[in-house]
Order: sequence, then structure tokens, then C-alpha cells
Amino acid sequence: MNRFPLVGHRTGMSTPSHSLSNVAKLDHELNQAILKGDILGAFEKFYANDVVMQENDSEPFVGKDVNRKREQEFVNNVEQFHSGKLLASAVNGDVSFSQWEYDVTMKVAGRVKMQQVAVRQWKHGQIAHERFYYKG
Repeated sequence: MNRFPLVGHRTGMSTPSHSLSNVAKLDHELNQAILKGDILGAFEKFYANDVVMQENDSEPFVGKDVNRKREQEFVNNVEQFHSGKLLASAVNGDVSFSQWEYDVTMKVAGRVKMQQVAVRQWKHGQIAHERFYYKG
């Protein structure tokens, strides 16, 4: 796992409870849960009730209930998980970035290798907005 240095951190300044180091810690915990396959558990722990999630340029999905259903549908459509890799991650303020590579067999699409970048905006220790960028 590549970890880029924190950007924008200045010593000697007071920082709120959701400081850079806290966002980096939370993002690391989330990424580790995903790597262990605990996608739904991570969703419950790290995502805000009013979370907005978006795929590329598609219309965003608003609210934890709506997005929970989408996450459950995704997990239920995975026939076999071959591998997942966190290629890179970084934190800048209350935004984190992670680059992923997955190899999965989907029930309806067969085996696919996917690469995506997730951009997360954190607020009060939870993800308020997440957008995925990928070819497709």
C-alpha cells in the first residue's frame, strides 16, 4: 500500500477533532475493512445518515438507506471475490482519495477487473460525500 504524505498540515495550529490525522486514521480503517471484505460493516460505521454517493457523472444517490440498498445489491451480485488492492491513498484536509483495483466474478457480468478512484469528503468523523471515478 502506498501512502502519500499529508498535505496542508501545519504544526503549531490548533485543529478540530476531525483533523488531518483523524481523517487519515478513519480513511485507513475504512480501507482496511474493505480489503477484509467487510463492505457492509464499513458502510454502517463510516457513512453519515445523509451521505451522498455518486458514480462518475451519474445522478447522485442521497441518504444512507438508499445507498445501503445499493451496497447490499452490489455485494449480493458478487459471485466470487478474487482480489482487491489499494494502489494509493492520500488525505488533504477533510478529503481522502483512494485508488483501487478489483478482480471479481459478478453473477450477471462474469469475471471483471475494475479500477476506480474513490474521493471521500469527511464531516464529523463520517463520510458525507463519496464519488467514484472509473472507466465504464
